[in-house]
Amino acid sequence: MKILSVLTDPIYTTKAKFNVYEKFWLRFMNDKRDLPFLYLLSKIHIFILPVALLLFTPVLQGWSWWLTAVVYFYFSQFYFKGRFGLMFHCICHRKMFKPAWQQRIHAYISWVICPLFGHTPESYFSHHMGMHHVENNNEEDTSSTMHYQRDSFRSFLLYFFRFLFKGVPETFLYLYRRKRKKLYTRLTLGEWVYITLCAVLCFVNLKATLVVCVFPLLFARFVMMLGNWTQHSFIDNSDPENLYTNSINCINTSYNHTCWNDGYHIIHHLRPGIHYTEMPQEFLRKKDDFARQKAIVFDGIHYLHIFYYLMTKQYQKLADNLVNINNMFESREQAIRLMKSRTKRIPVKPA
Repeated sequence: MKILSVLTDPIYTTKAKFNVYEKFWLRFMNDKRDLPFLYLLSKIHIFILPVALLLFTPVLQGWSWWLTAVVYFYFSQFYFKGRFGLMFHCICHRKMFKPAWQQRIHAYISWVICPLFGHTPESYFSHHMGMHHVENNNEEDTSSTMHYQRDSFRSFLLYFFRFLFKGVPETFLYLYRRKRKKLYTRLTLGEWVYITLCAVLCFVNLKATLVVCVFPLLFARFVMMLGNWTQHSFIDNSDPENLYTNSINCINTSYNHTCWNDGYHIIHHLRPGIHYTEMPQEFLRKKDDFARQKAIVFDGIHYLHIFYYLMTKQYQKLADNLVNINNMFESREQAIRLMKSRTKRIPVKPA
């Protein structure tokens, strides 16, 4: 196990001078700390969007099309995907632009840029903001991990395929029953427009439709469920609503530098609107609460490591990277017993 060390995750450092490009966009933005998001969007518009459009044209033929498609898929789905997805996550929680521009720009990102990374228009916002953060992975959250054995690959596959085939209908029903008309209408419209567009594009260029639209959708939903599974793998079955003990934190990992401190998932559920650059300090402020609750915090590893260690039941590896805040665990064995107890399936409550 590890002691709580100095945090190396990104925080905001004051910038003395802004360049012309930054000054232009700052006129429309709410928070100068979001300039890295602007740069990411700019790169996507330079390197991803034009190539996606190019793949549908007859300009590329034969081997040149396949080479471009492979390079495009690699950079869009393996380099930019995580960065964009977690940036979009941040700007769903905190409005990036001033009121006069926010709705139009957010709609543009949702309807034009999100599909390039496998997010159908409006689905992420409706699910994440309309349900997940309302229910916090509990009984009514249709993507909850509670009722699965969370160190079992078979259980994960059941979880993933349920979400793949039933995730959108279940989210719709959740929102409909709670009379969240705006959200379920947007969700329905986004799904059907996307399905119709994909069907039409198949007649234009089937190969390009698969590479640009279909495969990214399947990959995105797999990655999102893998992330949610890992973030909510350790749940105290005696108190599943406790935000300290139904999620985890990952600190001092390169993942936090590329994906906007997404490893601080307990902090995120405690304070969904906090800016990502404030999360490390917020964690330090709450470290005594983390220790009191025996919250799970890993140092130096991220969600992919944790998922692999869970699926292979390598609790010793997890213990190697577990942070023993304020000596909250008396021994390594005690920590492993606690982690194992928190991955156990929580039975469905009787009706």
